[in-house]
Amino acid sequence: MAVLATSTLLGPGLQPAQAATPAGSHLSNVPLRWAAPHDLRIGTAVAGGGHHLEQDYPDPFTYDKPYRKVLAREFNSVSPENQMKWEFIHPERGQYNFGPADAIVKFARQHGQVVRGHTLLWHSQNPAWLEEGTFTKAQLRAILKDHITTVVGRYRGKIQQWDVANEIFNENGEYRQENIFIRELGPSIVEDAFRWAHRADPKAQLFLNDYGVDWPGVKVDAYEALAKQLLADRVPLHGFASQAHLSMRYGAPDQLQAVLQRFDDLGLYTAITELDVRMDLPEGGVPTAEQLQTQATYYKTVLDACLAVADCNSFTIWGFTDKYSWVPVFFPSEGAATVMGNNFERKPAYYALRNTLAAARHNR
Repeated sequence: MAVLATSTLLGPGLQPAQAATPAGSHLSNVPLRWAAPHDLRIGTAVAGGGHHLEQDYPDPFTYDKPYRKVLAREFNSVSPENQMKWEFIHPERGQYNFGPADAIVKFARQHGQVVRGHTLLWHSQNPAWLEEGTFTKAQLRAILKDHITTVVGRYRGKIQQWDVANEIFNENGEYRQENIFIRELGPSIVEDAFRWAHRADPKAQLFLNDYGVDWPGVKVDAYEALAKQLLADRVPLHGFASQAHLSMRYGAPDQLQAVLQRFDDLGLYTAITELDVRMDLPEGGVPTAEQLQTQATYYKTVLDACLAVADCNSFTIWGFTDKYSWVPVFFPSEGAATVMGNNFERKPAYYALRNTLAAARHNR
């Protein structure tokens, strides 16, 4: 589907994002982290691992100094993009690779940033030894417990939030059978995962996290029912998060606030954890001005939803530069999904976030 003009894409009830902050204004040199209200963490994924290993550039976090400079300046929360996923941090049974994750945690502490741990129980990016191994149910349960206890315990007191259960429901609200632990051990393993994580780090906030939960529907209903069940069973669940991987092929998520509010009403924290907004690119690969303005409105819509919910305490974009975005690798016809271009030039989406954060800070 071709990207339409801004006025068509915005849809009813959505207003265009604010224009870029003019040079010389009081916000012209203020980074996102300092523009934001004091009670809202502004985060990004830290590029590395995963699809980056297949590219013709070295590890971004390790070798790209300008990247690290922007990472330190703009954000007060960081999420390892791949460095804490099973295939990366636990590549062989009984063998852990903590080096890349340790480096991110150290960087965060040096720059006054908190860390969101990502992720402990997921159906994807698991190592072959786990997915292809022959284990009894007791062995599989012990493997998961050891992994959670070891990884969470290593970073005890150093990670603010953990995505404990990631993408555990299909779009129809049923548990994902691709998740080896859910398939082999049953849904009750989700409860166990939260309890083990809490024992390993009692102060960390523990989250459910998924995409496709930006509008009301059966998937959101499934998470709400699960949250109520876990809370009733006194499971240490602290939050619900929307990843918010969005495409301009579809409307902006104007019902996201209502979704987050449902979980806020349960006494949970809420968060935006992986926001990006991809678009169909014209021939030549350069977005039009209209596309960039529409993208800014999508970003602002998601931030507005978070700001409107009392205990939405973390707002994370999934990478800040198109240079290292995962989107073109997984969606070859789409791209330009982040708030900065390949050379860290700021897009209208960046300014929409900064202006909105500054207004919220002023009004709180």
